[in-house]
Amino acid sequence: MPLQFHRAVEDMEIWSASSDHYSFVISFQSPTGPGFRGRLGYVASWRPLHQGRGAIRVLGSPLQSFAEAEDACNTMLNYLKGDTDSSSQ
Repeated sequence: MPLQFHRAVEDMEIWSASSDHYSFVISFQSPTGPGFRGRLGYVASWRPLHQGRGAIRVLGSPLQSFAEAEDACNTMLNYLKGDTDSSSQ
């Protein structure tokens, strides 16, 4: 089942989802303007839910669209669960 992202912070472009003991976050960053600063795009990250560890950026971030970031998170979740067969999506 694909991750179901929901808006995590009302005044910022931050979405979160969790599944199978992993937490995923997508945030929008830009070199200027409100919110996170950095290269323009959507940054996807993940971490184990109950281990108190820092987040790990999903390879390819920042991405050009929210849909690309969402797909990257779902691909990472499948990898973490041990299902590296991308044709099953």
